Amino acid sequence: MAISQVEKEQLNLQSLTWGELKWIDIERPTERETEYLAQHYPFHSLDLDDCLSRRQRPKIDEYQDYLFLVFHFPVYNKKAQVTTSSQLSVFIGQDYLITLHKGELKPLVKLFKECQIDKESRQENFSQGSGYLLYRIIDRLVDYCLPISNKMLDNIEDVEESIFANITRSQIRKISELRRDIISFRRIIWPMRTVIGNLEPKICRFTKMDLAVYFGDTVDHLDKIWEALDEYKQLIEGLNDTHDSLMTNRTNEVMRILAIVSTIFLPITLVATIWGMNLPLPFQHSSFSMLYITLIMVGLVGGMLYFFRHQHWL
Repeated sequence: MAISQVEKEQLNLQSLTWGELKWIDIERPTERETEYLAQHYPFHSLDLDDCLSRRQRPKIDEYQDYLFLVFHFPVYNKKAQVTTSSQLSVFIGQDYLITLHKGELKPLVKLFKECQIDKESRQENFSQGSGYLLYRIIDRLVDYCLPISNKMLDNIEDVEESIFANITRSQIRKISELRRDIISFRRIIWPMRTVIGNLEPKICRFTKMDLAVYFGDTVDHLDKIWEALDEYKQLIEGLNDTHDSLMTNRTNEVMRILAIVSTIFLPITLVATIWGMNLPLPFQHSSFSMLYITLIMVGLVGGMLYFFRHQHWL
């Protein structure tokens, strides 16, 4: 199952070897890479098809000589400003670990490069078998979820401050985007808790050490992330209700002012209409008729304002 230099150049894959353990990393896999795996490894054709599928639920498929695993981890798309899932497919056997992904999972890419460059890092990650190497990958990817989760909390706090500072239409869009991110993140994490929680008993045959404590710690991290997301969900719903309440109060205030202005101008309009008719009316032929009519209007406005003030409507 050795990979020749010619095959490496033709295929989009990289490999690392330490002792008997080989790690093959494939970024953006195509049918050429899956055909190569089919020729050199005893993988089921359905598993290879799943590697190219865009939407596969996280799962563990157990076979006699290997395991096929599918994980989803969150990746923040800065351009679209949304959290999306990135699939990681894994084949693990006694002397090999094969990872297939889109190249979006930075901790995985960074770990592979570290093992390429640093001999000590390669020895540390490879020396306990393929099961331990898989744990190291999963642990880094789970820890990578924490900064994304913390960034969400920062965004929620920013929106909270802006809501009480100034109410604008753009804030409801920000709230909706944060809610979409939280829902997407929760959808990614929920099935992962079950898969990773059930993983340790299945890969114990591929490692030289007991990984129960290690995977227990990883599951604890996932639980903390889930609890944080649940808290964020409640926060964003509360902010949405607060925003709606403030917008409603603001609308009511505007409508109240407009109603008062309309009520004040109603008698003024009535006075102007009456004295504008072609009928004999008081002060109509006086040289001070405009002044008298203006005083009547001012008196009406002043009286209404006093009444509104007395009733605490103003």
